[in-house]
Amino acid sequence: MIPINRTYAPIQAFVDELVRCGMEHAVTSPGSRNAPLALTLADEERIDAHSVIDERSAGYVALGIAKASGKPVAVTCTSGTAAANLFPAVVEAHESRVPLIVMTADRPPELREVGAGQAIDQIKLYGPFAKWFVEVGSHEASRETAVHFRALACRAYAAAAAGRPGPVHLNFPLREPLAPVREELDASDWEGRADARPWIDAMEALPVADPDTVQWLAGELGRAGSGAIVCGSGPDPRRVATPVVRLAEMLGWPILADPLSGLRCGPHAADGAVVASYDVLLRNQAFVESHPVDLVLRIGDTPTSKPLRDWLGGVRQVVVDPYADWHEPTRVAETAVQSDPAVLCELVVELLHASPPKADTSWRGWREADATVAQALADIPDPFEPKLWNAVAEVAPAESTLWVASSMPIRDVEAFLPVTDKPLRVLANRGANGIDGTVSSALGAALASAERVFLLIGDLALLHDIGGLLSARRLGAELTIVCANNGGGNIFDFLPVASAADAPAYEQHIVTPSGVDLARVAELAGLAHVLASTLDDLRAAVERPGLVEVRTDRARNVELHGEIVSSLERALFGGQ
Repeated sequence: MIPINRTYAPIQAFVDELVRCGMEHAVTSPGSRNAPLALTLADEERIDAHSVIDERSAGYVALGIAKASGKPVAVTCTSGTAAANLFPAVVEAHESRVPLIVMTADRPPELREVGAGQAIDQIKLYGPFAKWFVEVGSHEASRETAVHFRALACRAYAAAAAGRPGPVHLNFPLREPLAPVREELDASDWEGRADARPWIDAMEALPVADPDTVQWLAGELGRAGSGAIVCGSGPDPRRVATPVVRLAEMLGWPILADPLSGLRCGPHAADGAVVASYDVLLRNQAFVESHPVDLVLRIGDTPTSKPLRDWLGGVRQVVVDPYADWHEPTRVAETAVQSDPAVLCELVVELLHASPPKADTSWRGWREADATVAQALADIPDPFEPKLWNAVAEVAPAESTLWVASSMPIRDVEAFLPVTDKPLRVLANRGANGIDGTVSSALGAALASAERVFLLIGDLALLHDIGGLLSARRLGAELTIVCANNGGGNIFDFLPVASAADAPAYEQHIVTPSGVDLARVAELAGLAHVLASTLDDLRAAVERPGLVEVRTDRARNVELHGEIVSSLERALFGGQ
């Protein structure tokens, strides 16, 4: 490493150490005060540095990369409100356990609270949403400073990735020179360890339950007459899938698999235990009463489905949580086991092999009802929004990533995306459940995988992140965006506010139809635009990057969702 000057050299050592720890991506935004940070990241050949103009989008691009790659990603910005614009992405990263290293530039102490431009209080700016905060400080150029910055980088990387992953915040108060002008510095002062090793190797593994706990859980599962396994999003879902399926097969229990869990799509899903349409099934009280369960084993986050959450509120549960994160909104679970879920399921299966329980067969009823929902969906006339999302999943190549917007798309995908043996990855921002940054997050996933990502989104969320569209154009990433344009926020039409509020006020201030021509939006972003009127049109259009618009009717969409529930009632119980 050739140190540039007294401002850049510590940052060069810091970034070199991030690379040694495993960092592959960084996101920068423009500015003067953060020029040493941005230019050092951009100059590092071992890092893909992505330039995003506005910080709000940049934060979500970094989040999308980190979520798709599973590795910490650096995001840097200049001082002042630029740092505040990263706040939504930091909140989402905290809530959804995504490792980010937020590097904010700041004015040095002598320029704070004296009227200097772009100077706000950035100390612990993100409050409890940052796992760890450090005011980096200003240091003289020396070997001690180099060691400090190298150790600091290792700690930041480990803090973001280890334990419960999340964002860490480092605030860099930078003095002149901010430009990369050369100064005479001793290069040997700034060297790292030999053989490209990190200054500090931080090693950690997920916790594994002790033998007594494994024995207890195996006994509880074996004694339960009937049950179910509920799987939500969690760490390394593909590693969890096979052990969970093996356990379900041994018990004869259905797996109610959130699409974000990774269990609904892939070879393991073809074995029969995975149930997709639990959201629809659990809306039917007769089905719930005819399929009682003695115990539910919960793995991963609680899925989005409100009927599922209501159902869980009335059943006995054991929650498996590797981070002791208390992701248990029902507050009725009797036991929480802190353990790596994949290892725990494998250990339980081994114990149950020695004394196999009498396998339950209730999963067959769940699967038969699941097929009934699939048939009811097929009978619904087009265009119907859940069928749009399923059509994309149907034609997307194996190993594709589907990024699903919050609000109606993620609920429709949870309720109706069928079980398939085709491996697909489904991602969404379900930590804070907001619609902000959806396009930017999908862009980040595309950058992480270097492949086209399919984004399933409504018009409101799309317009909420036009900056993400412009970022995608600038970075040359490929997105296929399928937008259900229903003239506003359709999710509100399913809520009590729709019927209780004054109709004109509800439309203007809650649903907020924009009247924006999406073809013009596509032109602005340099995207091809296709207006698809049939599912065949849609299937053909998504073979290429671009914005595919499908116009749907909000009121009719609510009616059709109700028709599926009624159709299930008639098919299963002969209801009128």
